[in-house]
Amino acid sequence: MAVQAHATAKYIRTSAQKAGLVLDLIRGRDVNTALATLKFARKGVARDIEKVLRSAIANATQKEGFGGDVERLFVNACYANQGPSQKRIRPAPMGRAFRVVKRTAHLTVQVSEKPSKIAPGTDAEGGAKRRTRGAAPKRAAKTGAKAGGGRPAAAKKTTATKKTKAAKAATE
Repeated sequence: MAVQAHATAKYIRTSAQKAGLVLDLIRGRDVNTALATLKFARKGVARDIEKVLRSAIANATQKEGFGGDVERLFVNACYANQGPSQKRIRPAPMGRAFRVVKRTAHLTVQVSEKPSKIAPGTDAEGGAKRRTRGAAPKRAAKTGAKAGGGRPAAAKKTTATKKTKAAKAATE
C-alpha cells in the first residue's frame, strides 16, 4: 500500500481563492517539480504553500512503510478552505464607514507515494497474466470516407437521387 501523508497550515493571511490559484499549479505533480514551481511562482502565498508541502514530505518520510525515496512522492491533493474573516471599519467620506474584510485560509497539501511499476505481462503477485475467456475486445469502428468506412459523400447523394427517381417512376 502506498504511503499517504498530509500537512495543514491554518489561519494563513490570504483568501482561499488566491491560494487556490497557486495550488492548482502543483496538484498532481511530483514533489520536486512542485517545489520548483512554488519557488518561482510570483504570488506571496507560494512561500506558505511551500512550507506546507515540505511539512507533508517530512510527515511522509516518518510514516511506517515509507520506501525511503522522496523522488517517488507526488502531490495527491491540495486545497484551500476558507478560515475566519476579520472585520474592520475604515473611515469614508461624509462621516460614513466602509467595512474591510481581512480573509484567512486553511491550506492543506496531501502527498502520496507512486505505486511501484509492474513489468508488463505480469499480475500484481508477479505471476504470468492469464487471459480470460470470452470475446475479444471490440474495436472502435472508423467512420467517414477517409477512414475507408463506406462510400464517399458524393456517391451517397447520387444513389439517393437514383432511388427517389425510381420511386417517382413507380408511382406514376
